[in-house]
Amino acid sequence: MPPGQFKVLYDGECPFCRLEARWLGRLDRRGRLLLEDIAAPEFDPAQYGTTLPALMGTLHGVHADGRQTHGVETFRQAYRAVGLGWVLAPTGWPILRPCFDFAYNIFARYRIRLGGLFGRGCTDRCEMPEARIK
Repeated sequence: MPPGQFKVLYDGECPFCRLEARWLGRLDRRGRLLLEDIAAPEFDPAQYGTTLPALMGTLHGVHADGRQTHGVETFRQAYRAVGLGWVLAPTGWPILRPCFDFAYNIFARYRIRLGGLFGRGCTDRCEMPEARIK
């Protein structure tokens, strides 16, 4: 991955993740954002030193130098890559950061159930206990 790029590892079977990934992909006019679907049959989590259950628990990202992010920090980096870092900047402010991290963790824990409300059928991997947020 060339310097300056950021990769988001998203769940293409999740309607929320898919919608966000498509939207960010359309906004990426500078070619700085890469999107990789962890639900794709050819996806291998070992290339990132992790497992699919771990990736299912929260959104992950990878910098060009190999550093990894997770949760709201991945959103901040993705929005920064497409030139909209200012939109999520408040989520990183010291007083607000714990609130946004907490809220995202709750959403991530229940996104599968919430997705069911929007017509997403769950696959076997949705039931993996390791997918839960720690």
